[in-house]
Amino acid sequence: MNRKIAAVAAIATVLVASACSSSGSSGDSKQATLSTDGKGKKITVWLMDDAQKGWPGVVEAAKAEFKEKTGADVDIQWQTWTNYTTKLDTALLSGNAPDMLEVGNTQAAKYIEAGSFVDLTGVKGQFENSDKWLDSLAASGQSGDGTKTYAVPYYAGARVLIYRKDLFEAAGVKEAPKTLGELKDALTKVKAANASTPNFSALYLPGQNWYTAASFGAGTFGVKGIVAKKDGDKWTGTLTDPKFIEGVKAWNDLQKEFSVGGTTTDEATQDALMAKGNIAAIVGAGWEVGSVTDPKAGDPSLKDKLATIALPGAAAGSTTPAFLGGSDLAVPAKAANAGLGATFLQIYTNTKQQTELAKFAIPNAKNLVAAYKAASPANKATGDAAEGATWFIPNSPLWSGADETALKNAFGAIAAGGDPAAELKKVQDTVVKDLNG
Repeated sequence: MNRKIAAVAAIATVLVASACSSSGSSGDSKQATLSTDGKGKKITVWLMDDAQKGWPGVVEAAKAEFKEKTGADVDIQWQTWTNYTTKLDTALLSGNAPDMLEVGNTQAAKYIEAGSFVDLTGVKGQFENSDKWLDSLAASGQSGDGTKTYAVPYYAGARVLIYRKDLFEAAGVKEAPKTLGELKDALTKVKAANASTPNFSALYLPGQNWYTAASFGAGTFGVKGIVAKKDGDKWTGTLTDPKFIEGVKAWNDLQKEFSVGGTTTDEATQDALMAKGNIAAIVGAGWEVGSVTDPKAGDPSLKDKLATIALPGAAAGSTTPAFLGGSDLAVPAKAANAGLGATFLQIYTNTKQQTELAKFAIPNAKNLVAAYKAASPANKATGDAAEGATWFIPNSPLWSGADETALKNAFGAIAAGGDPAAELKKVQDTVVKDLNG
């Protein structure tokens, strides 16, 4: 309870301070304009060092195009995620905010609610591919009711099925499963072929990995409003919807039949466990392949033995909805050069830059994912997942780590034998109460 009070108090501080500024709350936030009047000026941009390490050429190309179009220079100030929110809070409440910045998509709602970002709704149509932005990533940059846009999708990551080709083939599974039914048949064969291996999981599904469990729920319920949805000014729960429960039961059947992941752990250690050799498949982010095969913490001999596919859905050609994480880009309401910041954002996320970024990460629009998949065979699975239906957490500033802990415990209780409907009803009451303050 003290944690929740502290969280609400922290957000309230941001809201009060923002309300005292010219930007107000998200309902009357400063409207964005696109400016090309930059001669003799220099804007400041905060980007995570992921870009510096992964796609510095994209950044330099955007800077050059911006200079040509506006006459202004760009000072990129590289950031790291460690303590970033503290630094961001301070900057947004002061007169030292950058002109454009990166924010994690799970962090955006807090700042949107506080009126810390300019309202981009009026210029959204001038951003290339804005009608094709990845669904879940786009939603994270919107107001709670989805009617206004305050942050633009940047790049994404998706969860997929990572599996041992050698173990599947040795068990007689020659082709990747295309439906959940085929996956279950394949896992049955893999389990039987490795019956003598201690603590073997044909598919590692630890009980508290709530993201995967909820993805199964989304497969039958739908991807909009997972966990809770906004109904006017209030949040209402969706965890007890019969269709969501149906999907959760399908997940629970798989974890009982094929996993020895236990009921009190989540996915945090699954990469290291898979590297030890007694796990045939996991559900994780595409980059976890590198973690499994890491020379220091994993087993590099597995490099050519791992494959990835989008987690199959119930019907042929469909996929189980993936949780989509990633980053957004926004213009602070207190930026000294907000109009130029919005123009740099427009250029940095245009088709040219995003197509180049697609060589390194999932781009921000569905029509550009093909370029990402073409860049490497290893990108196909995460690309397929991003192109399919994806889901996201409730877009509220009151969503917190405590809500995730409650969900972990609820799904862990289901995995331990608890009634899905009863456990989901209990956690729904908790989460909805938190979301409604």
